[in-house]
Amino acid sequence: METTNSRLTQLLAFYEEDPSDPFTIYAIATEYRPTDTGKARFYYEKLLAEHPEYVGTYYHAASLYLQLEEPQLAQQAYQKGMQVARQSGQQHAFSELQQAYNKMMGLDYEDD
Repeated sequence: METTNSRLTQLLAFYEEDPSDPFTIYAIATEYRPTDTGKARFYYEKLLAEHPEYVGTYYHAASLYLQLEEPQLAQQAYQKGMQVARQSGQQHAFSELQQAYNKMMGLDYEDD
């Protein structure tokens, strides 16, 4: 845990220097995810609100919502993420979001 703590400390210092950097916010959310879902959620939602074009957020935010048993929020995040990914030409991200969305919705037929 020492490495994670020092990494989080460094990320929080970067955030203090530039609180508008989406990558730093994303990295903080990701660091908090295993140990503090409330803080992870705060930073993912900050990204969704302030940097809606940051496509990587949607998959992880939706996954966190599912973990927190909030499927409606997960569905909204996946749908918005697919829209943003498509509009920005990020086909790989779109495919990942669509696959996760389909699985959540019970439309994943690959296992049949």
